[in-house]
Order: sequence, then structure tokens, then C-alpha cells
Amino acid sequence: MRRETNGQPPKRKRSKGKAILITCIVLLSLICIPLIIGSATFFYYVKDAPKLDFTKLEDTRSSTLLDSKGAVFLTVGEKNRETIQPNEIPPTLKNAVISIEDKRFEKHVGVDPIRIAGAAISNFKGNSTQGGSTLTQQLIKLSYYSHKKEDQTLKRKAQEAWLSVELEKKKSKDEILTYYINRVYMSNGVYGMKTAAETYYGKDFKDLSLAQYALLAGIPQAPNNYDPYTNKDNAKKRRDLVLNEMYKDKKISEKDYKAAVAEPVDAGLIPLKEDSTMQVVTDNYVKEVIKEVQKKTKKNIYTDGLEVHTNIDLEAQTYLYNLMNNENSSINFPDDEFQAAGTLVDVKSGSVKAQVGGRKSKEKSQLGLNRAVENERDIGSTSKPLVAYGPAIEDLSYGSGEIFVDEPYKYADGTSVYNYDRAYRGGLTMRESLVDSRNIPALKAQKEVGDDKAKEFIHKLGFKNDVYESTAISMQGSTEKLASAYAAFANGGVYYEPTYVSKIVYEDGTEEKIESKGSRAMKESTAYIVTDMLKDVISRGTGVNAQVPQLIQAGKTGTSNYSDDALPNVIGDGSPDISFVGYTPKYSFAVWTGYDKYYNAIPIQDQQIAMDIYRNYMTFLYQNLEITDWKQPDDVVRIGNQVYVKDHVGNQGGQTYNSYSSQTSQSNVAPPVSSAAPEPSKSSEAKPDPTPTPSSSTPPPPPPTSSSDNGGNNGDNDNGGDNGGNNGDGDKPDGNNDGNDAGSTPSSK
Repeated sequence: MRRETNGQPPKRKRSKGKAILITCIVLLSLICIPLIIGSATFFYYVKDAPKLDFTKLEDTRSSTLLDSKGAVFLTVGEKNRETIQPNEIPPTLKNAVISIEDKRFEKHVGVDPIRIAGAAISNFKGNSTQGGSTLTQQLIKLSYYSHKKEDQTLKRKAQEAWLSVELEKKKSKDEILTYYINRVYMSNGVYGMKTAAETYYGKDFKDLSLAQYALLAGIPQAPNNYDPYTNKDNAKKRRDLVLNEMYKDKKISEKDYKAAVAEPVDAGLIPLKEDSTMQVVTDNYVKEVIKEVQKKTKKNIYTDGLEVHTNIDLEAQTYLYNLMNNENSSINFPDDEFQAAGTLVDVKSGSVKAQVGGRKSKEKSQLGLNRAVENERDIGSTSKPLVAYGPAIEDLSYGSGEIFVDEPYKYADGTSVYNYDRAYRGGLTMRESLVDSRNIPALKAQKEVGDDKAKEFIHKLGFKNDVYESTAISMQGSTEKLASAYAAFANGGVYYEPTYVSKIVYEDGTEEKIESKGSRAMKESTAYIVTDMLKDVISRGTGVNAQVPQLIQAGKTGTSNYSDDALPNVIGDGSPDISFVGYTPKYSFAVWTGYDKYYNAIPIQDQQIAMDIYRNYMTFLYQNLEITDWKQPDDVVRIGNQVYVKDHVGNQGGQTYNSYSSQTSQSNVAPPVSSAAPEPSKSSEAKPDPTPTPSSSTPPPPPPTSSSDNGGNNGDNDNGGDNGGNNGDGDKPDGNNDGNDAGSTPSSK
């Protein structure tokens, strides 16, 4: 008998078909809904797109820089441009630009999905040479959107793409390329590639070589980085990349490629015209302004039409520049190769008021080397308050009367460490140890507080250095970092990041304030105790040549020396780096002196120049300012000549503070525990002249009142590392710094 199926098989077929239909609907929905939403969003964004205006494609927007008083002192991006017509584009340049910027330029309609996909894949692999934007999009971005704070948005990208397509409809490819060639920034205040050809090579646009065209084509991506005058290595790499892309695109032969790559990147370059006087005086400062604007706002100061309010004090800037560069300067520089750099900081805000990054610059291009920021040279004994005594006061509550025994000392590897005079003075207060810049007490203080605490302390003050057992007497830094760190001692313990810009006004009238909020780096008591000791460094210690009559100030000298293994390469007898940093309740000013060629030594007779610059400059700054002193915090107590944290006066470190309370700092010295070691072979920091010869505008300071103003210099750091061949620095002439990596120990002050 046939089984009744009740129609079951047909039902299964209908269910399967229904599932397929539902799946197709879901898939189509997943595809269509995003497309619909995306399209709706795109058209919503582009409805507010600006009208295509060809004059915007031709124009550039310069930015004005204002000083701290609101006066314009420089215009950056001012038009300096000669244009070409579409029929004047050199074919070689056209091929170079297309190869490096937009290989499918002749094929796309303003946006290029293939290019976008290729760029995404290439970026994922980490080897991209091109971005996703077409050359047309780059032109639109330069002309319309780089001045808006909210530029980096999906809305802007949609409008940029829309305008690019519109432009492609109305202009030919050669016309678009012409706009680009005429508009791009080419470094050194030059706009447009034709102007660059004439400025850099003194040639007509059509007469350049293949290598020169390739260089011009590569510059716009990062004009200052690829400046052939100041960044030759980067410029050559970029030029060669352009040539390689042209070769891969079969625009040039292998023979031409090899010949062009072999051509020196500076071949045919002519000297640039002299900049205006103000441009030269402010060049180093303006370089930092540009970097800060770019870092904090992502704006291009050359093309975005900004009103930039800076922190520069033009009078202070001009005086400092002239002090270091004028032939009739009161500073007796030994020669034009001798370099100096300085940074002046407002201690209550972190505002950089003046900065000079070098002397007698031979570079005629703008934005040259700024040694005040870019030179990380050995700061010598100026690191002692930062790495040793500051952290010990902060974390161990030491006072200036804390006793350290100055005695023979070795690093963990057995290397002996000496003071500048190769002698030991026995038990010394922290104050006397700092005034006489003894190495061994500083190293002991660092060891007692611990490297981790020392590192934490300097990191709060803007230094990102690692800390080693020798860092208390040898560390790398710039005058910008040094002035900003010591400013925290001056203002009661608050660190402000150095800032060059106070406010930016955009083309649409909106404003953006740029300021350092400040962060507490140490207790007020720590800052006061360090300052109280550093006053003595200037009044009777290694910094007497920095004295300005009646001015209340604190400061520290710093000198590095050469390691033993470096000595065969050293030219002359002396030190590689000498620094001085001093401060008042208003300003912190740091100076570095030395030669760019590391092995050119600063001779003894020129080792006071850093203090000469400081003394002369502070005299100028305070000619019309009220002289003030620091107020002692409530939690600090003074006992005799020493200062302590009030709640920690008593027994500490095996010493009774009160037992020293009736003595002066000069009497806080135990008899020497050993005789002097053999005379060192290299001198460190020069002993202060008891009758220094200041500038004509500065009366001579009084002579030192104790013999503790002899500095010594212990070491150098040959390659910029914090634990290199430097056992400290000495502020005295007979100190020696041999470097702990050389198996002997120098002295430092």
C-alpha cells in the first residue's frame, strides 16, 4: 500500500528557495544600505563646499609674526614667485612631478580609486612612496583647506574630492599641473618651481639638468627637510627617489638615471641673497615658532595665512644676537669658528623670550642650524643640582647642611673618580660641595637617592635622558632644556615646557591660545634650598665671573673634558664644552660655548666666555627692572648659613644639623683626608679670575671670598651618550676629566 506523503517534499523545496531569497536580500542590503548612506553623507557634505575659484589656485597666503608686544616683525610666506604658462612646462619636469606625485595623473578624473587602494596596500606593507591624494587634490587642499582647524575631517575629504572632480571638468591636465608648479612652496621663502630655478641655479626654467628638475619636483612634499642648502643628505635621497620613479616609469634611460644620481645634489647651486636684518636676527627663533605651530596645530605657516603671536622680546633678541655676532661686541671671541648658543626663558610661564643658536653662520638660507635646541652637548656640572642634590632634597628631605665625605671613590666597575684638583676635602656640607663643585659628594648624593628617583626628577624637568652612575657629573642637553629646567628652581618648583607662541589667529577670525600649563616638578622647599646654595656659586664659587653688581641671582657652571682615548685627536689644550646657567626671580638664561668640531678644544683663556655672555646680557636685561629676591617658604628653616625642611631638622645621615648651625658655609669643611693625586694631564674648567674683565658696560664683580671657587672638569661624552667618556666636569683649571670608559677618573665642577 502506498505511504501517504502529505506533500512533504514540495514543502522542503519551497523552504530552500525562500532561504536563498532571504540571503540574497540580506547581502544586497549589506551592500546597498552603506552605499546609500555613504552617498547621502557625501552629498550632504559637498552641498556646503566652497565655490570653485581659480584665483585661489593662483594665490598664496602669507603669515605674519608678532612679537610679545603685538608688533609685526616678520612676514613669512610673502610672495616671491614667477609663474609659467601651460605651454612652458619643461617635459622633463612634467615627467618628474607626475612620477613622484601622481603616476595616474593623465588618466583619473580628479580622484583615483586605484591610487587610493594602492596607497592603502602600500601603507599596510610600510613601503609607500605616494599617498592616496591625486595631484589635483593636493592643489585643492593647498588652495582651500589648509587654514581651517577642522580640516582633517571626512567632510573636508569629501569636499576636496568634489572640487577636484569639478576642476578636472573645467581645466586641462596641463593647466592643473601649471597651477601646481606655480603655487608650491620650495623653501627659503621661494614659491613656484620657476622661481626656485632662478633663485637656486640662476638659470632659465628650461635650461636645468635632469637631476636639477628631479630635485625641484621632490622638494614640495617637505620643503625645509629637502632644502639643498641646509639638508643636503635628505635632499639627495629625495631627488634620487624621484629619479628612480622616473626610471621605473620608463621616462628616462638607465644611462641617464645613473648619470643624474651621480651628480652632486649641490651642483650648480648659487649663494642665496642676503635675508633682511630682522630675518637674520630672529632666524633661530622663527625656526622654533614654525615647528611649534606645526606640532600643536598641524598648520603650515607658509601657506595658511596665520597671525602668529610669539613670545619673543625683540629688544632682548636683538641684543643677544649682536652680543654674539657683532664685530664690535664686548665679548672677546677667539675666532669666527668659536660657537655660542643661548636661551632666555620667563620663569613664570616658560615663554622663550630670546634665543640665538650660533655665531657667524655661513648658511645664507633661512632656518639654519639652531644649536640652542638641536645641539645636545655635555652640560657638565650644571647637572649636579638636577641629578644629585635636587632629588636628594626632594626625596630624602636633605638640607644644605647635609654632610658628604669627599674621599677616594670608585664606580661599580672599579674606575676611580677624582675631583678637579685630584684632592679630597673630607666632610663637606652639601652647600660647600656644590659651591666647590666637588664630584664625589655629587656622585654620593645621586647614589643615596637612587638612579630611579634621579631619573624621575629630571624627567619632570624636561630631560628625557637615562641616568647612570656618572650622570650627576655628566649629562647631555641643550640651552633650551637647561634654561627651562633651572626656571623651575627659580619659580618655586613648577616646570613649564618652553613655548615660542602665545596665540594664533586664523583667517576666519577664530583664535587658538598656545600656552604651557605648568606642572609641579618639585616641592617649593626643594626649589628654595637649591636656589639658596646656587646663590653662593655666583657670590663666592665657580661662578664669580657671572656676578652683576646688586643683582640677586643663582647659577651653576659646567665644563666637560675629553676622555683619555680621545686625547690623541684633540686640537689644543682645553675642554670641548663650557656652559653656564643662571637665574633670577624673573629670568632663566643658559649659555653654551664650544666648537662644532668636537675635538677643537676651548683653551683656558677662553673658558670664561660663557659667563661673560651671561653677565653682559643680565646687565642689559636688568638695566630698568626692579631687583627682587626669593621669599623663604614657611616649611623651610634657616639655621646659621644653612637651610632645611622644617619638619626634618635633626639627626640625618649620621650628622647633627644643629651642630653646624653657628658656622658659615666656608667653615663647614673638615680637614683634607688625603693629599692631592698626581697632576692631571688635561685641564677642566678655568679657575675664576679674582679680577675678571667684564664688558665696558659692566663694573667688575667683587673678588671671591674663599678658595672654593676652583672648578674642575671631569670628563666628556664623546658620542652624546649619558654614560660616555665623562667623569664629570670641572669648573677649575687644574681639574681633569678622563672618562670612566678610559679606566681613569676625571674631576668636574
